[in-house]
Amino acid sequence: MGVQEAITALLSPAGRGDPYRYYAVLREQTPVLPIGNYVVLTRHADCDRVLRDPGFAVEHAGYLDASVPNWREHSSLRVLRESMLFAGAPDHERMRRLAGTAFSARRVAALRDPVRELVGAAVDRLAELGADGAPVDFVAEFAVRLPVAVSGELLGIPAADRGWLRAQVADLSVALETMPDQAQLGAADAAADALREYMAGQVAERRRSPREDLIGALVQASPHLRLAAHELTANLVLLLAAGFETTSHLLGNGLALLLDRPAESARLRTNPELAPSYVEEMLRYDPPVHVTSRWADRDTEIAGVPVPQGREAILAIGSACRDPARFERPDEFVPERPDNQPLSFGAGPHFCLGAALARMQAQLAFPLLLNRFPGLALSGPPTRRDRLTLHGYATLPVMIGD
Repeated sequence: MGVQEAITALLSPAGRGDPYRYYAVLREQTPVLPIGNYVVLTRHADCDRVLRDPGFAVEHAGYLDASVPNWREHSSLRVLRESMLFAGAPDHERMRRLAGTAFSARRVAALRDPVRELVGAAVDRLAELGADGAPVDFVAEFAVRLPVAVSGELLGIPAADRGWLRAQVADLSVALETMPDQAQLGAADAAADALREYMAGQVAERRRSPREDLIGALVQASPHLRLAAHELTANLVLLLAAGFETTSHLLGNGLALLLDRPAESARLRTNPELAPSYVEEMLRYDPPVHVTSRWADRDTEIAGVPVPQGREAILAIGSACRDPARFERPDEFVPERPDNQPLSFGAGPHFCLGAALARMQAQLAFPLLLNRFPGLALSGPPTRRDRLTLHGYATLPVMIGD
């Protein structure tokens, strides 16, 4: 297979669903691949270097003005560019200090018992839905619901609002794609407007009646870091959306891996203390985010290939996590893998703030699911989402067994 054939496959629904053999072609033949105004990177070392290199910037407004002149017409793209996700220095450092305080190790550790309760409630619900052998879609009924419940608990969002928020975030998620589908941006824009209005209402409530939740903490801290009102609501939308998407795909991808490997499922069931290493290998083997991007702020080079200022680097994180130069036996699922540090949550200054919380949910969920439902199995073929950046299942039908 040649490079062009691999690229064409990766841009097709079938290739996006199972991209790893096409990544291997690119890594082996042209690991730094210039295509038009892009350069595609598929090796771990190159992706890691660019994520940490201050000479590469996130896709901020200045670059979008040059590459997508009408981007401001889409409120979904605007709200994300007003958040820390796409902010450059010094705004990124200012916003991240605010969120870093909110996601302190102490605050995340204090969530462990509430998260455990939410996982237990979600498992109980699966038991009810799957009674008498009825098939259940694990994605819709667990992998999507749990992260929204946890984010709601963290932020202080009423339980009654979380179902509506889940639907809005699902529509907004297309705007997180490296190459968003223009036909879907209308729904994403409507969701962005609704979410921003909702978060503005939550902020106003905390100002009237302060609370000990994440929204309250951010409201109290925002004046000290000169956070404008639109920046505060944009970052609250981001904290809800980013944590929901990545965690739901981690849960779905992880369960599919376990169901395909009965011996590993049995091992984790009897040794729940191994959950951290299992979750880390899930993140490496089939990560929830496959693509991210950076822009060259100056003329530079990557592995000897010239990269002029303004060129966009497409980082194939999914490929980097299977790079044999970094991971021995990369196409095997090896939970005891030593020095397992995948790029699944990024690296450098934009490393995902919610990584610890996502890991916690998965580490608590999988042992409980396997012990509660020892007969857990697929009840039909799963379907993948047709996305390039966010990689996960649209449906994962299961039977919970006896």
